[in-house]
Amino acid sequence: MSSGDEREASTETFAEMARALLAEADVQQTLQRIVDLAVETIDGCDHAGITFLKGKQVTTPAASDDVPRIVDTLQYETDEGPCLSAIREHEVFQTGDLGREERWPEFSARAQRETGVTSMLAFRLFVEGDTLGSLNLYSKEADAFDERSRTVGLVFAAHAAVALSTALHDEQMEEALQSRDLIGQAKGILMAREGITADQAFEMLRRASQRLNVKLRDVADEIVSPSQSPPSAPPASAEGEQGGT
Repeated sequence: MSSGDEREASTETFAEMARALLAEADVQQTLQRIVDLAVETIDGCDHAGITFLKGKQVTTPAASDDVPRIVDTLQYETDEGPCLSAIREHEVFQTGDLGREERWPEFSARAQRETGVTSMLAFRLFVEGDTLGSLNLYSKEADAFDERSRTVGLVFAAHAAVALSTALHDEQMEEALQSRDLIGQAKGILMAREGITADQAFEMLRRASQRLNVKLRDVADEIVSPSQSPPSAPPASAEGEQGGT
């Protein structure tokens, strides 16, 4: 295949990948699609996983199989490794022989011994400076990733970051709408039960949320769909009596 044909094939592949990622319905499906496509698309990649960053917490919510989860657990236990370095230092990190790797000595020795993984390639996932996590590629072959793998991986990671950011935004918007609807239902119940105004009902919910140290949405949910266990929110009448003092 000529260089021109390769470029055309790569362009078509990335276009198909972008469409596939943006078509996923939620964050989890998007994450899983990213790792599955990485194994299909990037030369040398036998396994792929996502390190997801939420606050200071890192997890592996999606993987092509069990290998990435095992390797990532070792990184989290030792607090070192290419995936964590990609997130912390905002660079691409690559190793072709974990057995000789000196940058992450404790992790490298354990990872190769316990999983047989020898090569790793980690890309930071980010959008407009916000780090979402990292895309991590694994192989049990030495020097599995070449310059083409790195180049294709960079483009892939960029598409994946945009798709993941879009999915996260959509999920947050959906949660916000659901919370608003739930709070509205709870206000309606309190207004009918206590004979109060909408503002008074919202204030009742707000005070209960603060006193119980739970989210306003959770207080509303308890009123709309009471659990069988002792309620987390006080009876509405008790709140109303307090509001009237």
